[in-house]
Amino acid sequence: MKIYFYFLVSLFLAIQLNAQEKIITGIITDESGPLPGVNILIKGTTTGTTSNFDGEYAIEASVGDMLVFNFVGMKTSEVTVGSENIINVLMEADSNCLEEVVVVVGYGRSLKGKISGLFIRRNRKSKPVINYSNPVSANESYKEINENTFKSSQLNPLSTFSIDVDKAAYSNVRRMINNGQKIPKEAVKIEEFINYFKYNYSQPTSEQPFSINTEVAETPWNKDTKIVKIGLQGKDLDKENIPKSNLVFLLDVSGSMGDSNKLPLLKSAFKLLVNQLREEDKVSIVVYAGAAGVVLKPTSGDNKEKILNALNKLESGGSTAGGKGIELAYKLAEKHFVEGGNNRVIMATDGDFNVGASSDKAMKDLIVEKRKSGVFLTVLGFGYGNLKDSKLETLADKGNGNYAYIDTMQEANKTFGEEFAGTMYTIAKDVKIQVEFNPNKVQAYRLIGYENRLLNAEDFKDDKKDAGELGSGHTVTALYEIIPVGVKSKFLKNIDNLKYTKANSSNKSDELLTVKFRYKKPNGDKSIEIVEVVKDEKLTLDNMSSDFKFSSAVALFGMNLTKSKFTNKAKLDKVIELAKAGKGEDENGYRSEFIRLVKSI
Repeated sequence: MKIYFYFLVSLFLAIQLNAQEKIITGIITDESGPLPGVNILIKGTTTGTTSNFDGEYAIEASVGDMLVFNFVGMKTSEVTVGSENIINVLMEADSNCLEEVVVVVGYGRSLKGKISGLFIRRNRKSKPVINYSNPVSANESYKEINENTFKSSQLNPLSTFSIDVDKAAYSNVRRMINNGQKIPKEAVKIEEFINYFKYNYSQPTSEQPFSINTEVAETPWNKDTKIVKIGLQGKDLDKENIPKSNLVFLLDVSGSMGDSNKLPLLKSAFKLLVNQLREEDKVSIVVYAGAAGVVLKPTSGDNKEKILNALNKLESGGSTAGGKGIELAYKLAEKHFVEGGNNRVIMATDGDFNVGASSDKAMKDLIVEKRKSGVFLTVLGFGYGNLKDSKLETLADKGNGNYAYIDTMQEANKTFGEEFAGTMYTIAKDVKIQVEFNPNKVQAYRLIGYENRLLNAEDFKDDKKDAGELGSGHTVTALYEIIPVGVKSKFLKNIDNLKYTKANSSNKSDELLTVKFRYKKPNGDKSIEIVEVVKDEKLTLDNMSSDFKFSSAVALFGMNLTKSKFTNKAKLDKVIELAKAGKGEDENGYRSEFIRLVKSI
């Protein structure tokens, strides 16, 4: 009887041991190499994860669980968990698919993350279908955007706006598309889509911090209008000329940051930044949840182990006192301010503030006061479901800063690796653009995007008026669609002829417009003006530069997503055609990824 009892106990313990969950890791590949974006699901549950950019994954599972590996254009694989802890999978192309589709989805180390999935399937008898059963959460917030319309050059000859180097909108919308979600119109900021990509503009040859690059051509989607490109190329700083940095990491460790695509991804992303630091750079870390505190006092950039240890110890929990965190971070940055250096707060959060000052207006008032300190700001958005994009955009716009959205380690590497200097080092601040259109050439014009960056004409020379910052090596592009004189358009409304103001018909100048730029040096208070004249050109699509074609494709894509009335019925196939024609060298593959993204819709 005793032996039988011990046998039952042993059997019970064995069953319990096998039932215990363990971490399964592995690498997913196809015949070309590592495969990012593969959905891994425990069959019969909603527990799953996604392979990262290197095809790696990790998931918590039990012996006997069935892991299902699913990827667009590939045969679904199923593997039963046994005694092993490493399961590598080689996926095969599905011959029933019309073509191979590559989709990069969120970086996942989620052990319990729910996979709503990207259900896009191609075969010979059907078109791609996106499952919209996973709408963007109502807890996410975006500023309302009222699309720019055509303006008469006689009534409104001046168009004035601030530059925008933020790139968050593109990576955020890319995340939505890859998750099969319906895209809120307000999430699409066309200027951020365009400026997500780098363009092959010439480096400045003068003492000015940026070069000016312009082109004029027939609008690819409307033969009756023209499109004008105005591009800025920020000067690349030599490593020996990069100033010392006084950086304060302001990290949200509240309860809402517990998801795998928030604090865990944040930690991994900031390790990329830490690895870029030099001995002369100093880093402090401030965290906030229900309250704010300093977890790392100023530490030399060559003491990477100490900095990384402080990051690794961070855990999430509690409410979110974002205002208190900002106050403390700026106080620390000001205390250790480096004259002539790069003084910057780098804030990482989902923006879901709920303790103390938390409204968009309260954040605006707070950050406007703090920017007077001379400390710049970088805002990084993480996660989804409660992303407060409107609040993060406000902080960046009003705080002499820039804003990026980090959804994958690939995006983190772009921000902190490839574009490290542009993200971290400002070479010109309060950069404004004012365009004067020649009414003898231009009947009406429309700025594509920049709706939240418009300025009054009198703001251009007002040095107290805040505007956008340009980082080292950054490119900024603005596109105007213009209706030439003599062209009839449904977008123009009839107005009475002006009695006292008339276009000078005797002026035969071939000048299309004059564009003026004003900027301040990073530590300056007085703006400097540059003037550039743009002459009329008769370029067709074939004569446009690759950059011009591609930026036009991105603009048209954004217009399609917002259901703009100015597309002239040009659809996504036109976007793909333009993007392919303008892909160019595409060293890092971002333009190819864009083409695949458009195809997936």
